[in-house]
This record gives sequence, structure tokens and C-alpha cells, in this order.
Amino acid sequence: MNVYDFDKTIFYPDSSFCFFFYCLRHYPRAVLRRSEEIVRFALRYARRAVSTKELKEKLFAFLCDLPDPEETVRRFWDERFSGVGRWYLAQKREDDLIISASPEFLVREATGRLGVALLGTRMDMHSGRIEGENCHDAEKVKRFREAFPDGQIDAFYSDSFSDAPLARIARQAWLVKKETLSPWPLDAEGKRKDRD
Repeated sequence: MNVYDFDKTIFYPDSSFCFFFYCLRHYPRAVLRRSEEIVRFALRYARRAVSTKELKEKLFAFLCDLPDPEETVRRFWDERFSGVGRWYLAQKREDDLIISASPEFLVREATGRLGVALLGTRMDMHSGRIEGENCHDAEKVKRFREAFPDGQIDAFYSDSFSDAPLARIARQAWLVKKETLSPWPLDAEGKRKDRD
């Protein structure tokens, strides 16, 4: 099985960012009514006073004000699905797995269109509340092991060194920078690096 990060790896730029601004464009009242709170949380996040999970929940709290979140997600992907990289489409296999920190409810529409499996941040699409942890860093390995206890990753692809925990358990790992693939760098001990 090949495993891929999603944002800035096979989809460019970032689906959560794009979806937020899509909703701002189409449902400005729903998003803007929480803008002061979002800015306060973003400033606290910059000072490391709140977690990524808390910030994400605050950013996506506008979901409860959307008239039809499911339809909004479908229309968003109608507009943005072309952001999936051609390099990925050329090598896609039906047993691919995408593991993303973005909300599952958002990425699921894209992975459904691609016909591949997904693990992501489990967020309620009607409230923005996250169940469990944000699917990032070592949490991605934990979620992979829960879903595939005996699974083996043949090749792993990501744009970010924060995904080093998954890179370390893969037979091969690749860094992706705007559709350019290069082998994941190794440190002096021959282990896959976890930062630039």
C-alpha cells in the first residue's frame, strides 16, 4: 500500500484553507460572525497558549451556521478538485491511503472521487468539534496502526517533515514539493530526518 499526505502533497495548496475562504465567499455572515473570536484564538495559538486542535475547532465553528454543509463540501470540490496533482493521478492505485490532518468530512469527498481510502481528523461537520486528536505527526502513525494493524507502507509521500513518523515506518519515503519528488533525506545515522 502507498500512503500519501493530502494538503500540499497531492492537493495544492491546502484544502482547509481553501474551504474556509470558499465559505467566506459564499456564506460571509456565517464566517464573519466568528471572526473576532478566530483572531483572538490565532493570536493565542501564535503564543502557544492553545493547541492546534483548539484552534481548528474555533476556525470551523462556522459550520453550525451553514445551511447545508454536505452540499457546500460537494460544491467546493466541484470547484477545486482540479487542484489534485497530475503526478498523483498518473500513479494512483486503488489500494492507496491518504492520511491527512484536514477534517475527514472535507477530504472524504475528494478521496471518494479518487476511489481511495482516507484517515483524517475526525471533525463533526455540523459543529466543528474534533473527536479524539488532530491527525498530525505521530497521531498519523497511531491511526494507521489502528486501521491496519498488520499494514505495511510500501511508499510514503508528503510535503512536510512533520510527517517523519510515517516516513520512518515506510519502506520508501518521498518529499513532494509542487509535484517534484525527491527521496526523504537521511540523517548521519541513516534514519529519515524529521526537519530541514
